[in-house]
Amino acid sequence: MRALLDANVLISAAVRPSGPPGRIVSALLERTAFDLILSPAIVAEVEVALMRAGIRKYLLEPPETLLWLADVAALADMVGDTGRVSGVCRDPDDDMVLSAAVEGRAEVIVTGDDDLLVLREYEGIRIETPRAFLSTVEK
Repeated sequence: MRALLDANVLISAAVRPSGPPGRIVSALLERTAFDLILSPAIVAEVEVALMRAGIRKYLLEPPETLLWLADVAALADMVGDTGRVSGVCRDPDDDMVLSAAVEGRAEVIVTGDDDLLVLREYEGIRIETPRAFLSTVEK
């Protein structure tokens, strides 16, 4: 299965590894439960967020978190930031997630973002919460 993890899922995984997003990333790192799709824009968004003081205070080991992100990104099928999707999401910034999913031939977008979740599906790509995706990954 090809899955795109939105930035908010990766940030949540770094902050709370025992929660559904963290367990999804653990499943990826431990047994390659799915093929991960990311774009440079998603990775950059996560990196910037992890450097914010408001998030860093929740990280167990802030410097190692960036190494963790690099490990996750190294496992990903990195796709270009084409911007080929425009005007679909009610938050225009989220169109880049849809673009990356289309470019990477994703089967599912995993996100906690209501602006994406409200779509439920885009061009045959399911859009679901980390909890819903985790139930698929842990089968």
